Amino acid sequence: MSVDTSAAAPEARAAESGGRYPGLALVVIAAAQLMVVLDATITNIALPAIQNDLEVSDAGLAWIVNSYALAFGGLLLLGGRAGDLFGRRRMFRAGLVIFTLASLLGGFAQGEGTLIGARVLQGVGAALAAPSALALITTTFPQGRPRNTAMGVYAAMGGLGATVGLLLGGVLTDVLDWRWVFFVNVPIGVAVLAGTRMLVEAERRDGRLDIPGAITGTVGLVALVYAITRGGEHSWTDGLTLVSFGVAVVLLAVFLAVQTRTAHPTLPLRLFADRSRWGSYGTMLFIGAGMFATFYFLTLYMQLILGYSAIRTGLAYLPFSFGMAVAAGASSKLVARYAPRLIAGPGLLVAAVGMFWFATLEPDSSYGWHLMPAMVVTAVGLGLSFVPMTLGAVSGVAPRETGIASALLNTAQQIGGALGLAVLATLSASAANGELPGAASALYRGLATQDVALVERAGAALTHGYTVAFVAAGGMFLAGLAVTVFAVTAGRQREESPGGGTPEPVHLG
Repeated sequence: MSVDTSAAAPEARAAESGGRYPGLALVVIAAAQLMVVLDATITNIALPAIQNDLEVSDAGLAWIVNSYALAFGGLLLLGGRAGDLFGRRRMFRAGLVIFTLASLLGGFAQGEGTLIGARVLQGVGAALAAPSALALITTTFPQGRPRNTAMGVYAAMGGLGATVGLLLGGVLTDVLDWRWVFFVNVPIGVAVLAGTRMLVEAERRDGRLDIPGAITGTVGLVALVYAITRGGEHSWTDGLTLVSFGVAVVLLAVFLAVQTRTAHPTLPLRLFADRSRWGSYGTMLFIGAGMFATFYFLTLYMQLILGYSAIRTGLAYLPFSFGMAVAAGASSKLVARYAPRLIAGPGLLVAAVGMFWFATLEPDSSYGWHLMPAMVVTAVGLGLSFVPMTLGAVSGVAPRETGIASALLNTAQQIGGALGLAVLATLSASAANGELPGAASALYRGLATQDVALVERAGAALTHGYTVAFVAAGGMFLAGLAVTVFAVTAGRQREESPGGGTPEPVHLG
């Protein structure tokens, strides 16, 4: 990609001068990132309460998670490009407004459809805000230690967000109501919006948005997920299922055709020319698929089968968060000595072992001897994988394209999570209903009528469904391992970049 020096110079001057209140600016950016990231997990803890209150179907429950992931992942690259064209601070603000209003709508939702629609809007807002938040660091903080510190805080919010989401979701659901997992975003969003005055705007870029690409790609993925979900719920030969598969194939084919012809593609296909890069994207697709399933099915197991409260469920995930944080810290040091695949490969194998351990769960399995050890093993494996895959994704990329290369990795994780959850939720429901037709409904019916025998039968059927999903998730991690071993050929990370400093500001698209 050619360097636009006319735009880079003003931006560099803005970054060198920095913001008037850099500390407050960092708080604003970190709070926005935390809000966007925690929303991916805070809702998981509230799923059983949402299902019970709004009478959400099993398929609809998966869509509450997937709708956010699809909108966020599908529009993330477009959001980054919009920030370049129309102003990063402006798009950051627009994303925050959409996300905050969508959260308010979700909190007041009276039905499954409204809640899913609100989650889609949250994903749209997140897709606009997240890439602009990262880019604003380069315009608000001068190069060197201030920017490095800001980048470190921003990255920490990614790991902290998942843990905070799990704990906060449990507290809000138990102490107040599940609706507060959405309402909590409103005061945070308003406060962050007020603080955006501290951020330094950058020069805009020339070009245009790839609207046709964004529409065909995102709608095609939604059609594919819907087809998978409907096929498992009704029939794989059902008319609407087949039509949905057909629509998905056509739209995704059109999307690829558009990307090869437009001057400003949403998905620059040139980035897939490098073997390590497409291998990293493929691996992250499988990691996202298995990881989303872990949170989804474990939450349902702990609350529906073991009878954990929402708060206890959130606390139960602490070893998972701790294990992932420790392993990620270790891998960030190991990449200076070993090639990415020599770290991520064993990590994915360990993560698969953890998933197969989960697959041995019974309705009366203990936390201390079964759940917690399996969590730690899975978390350590995943923690070892993330940093090396990021390095594989940006290996050999021009400095000004590292942003879009890493954004594609995030997109792959979100899309993989949505597709994987659709597949695994379908497998789980089919396996559970094979043991007891309408197992989920039977469990709620048994709890309402205090029919102990029915609760035990339904619990056993649902646990069987969850374990089938865990086996499949373990298989996805092994598929990611295979891609890593055969495709990711990047070498070890050098201790210091050639210039010894921070790369040039990154512009998506």
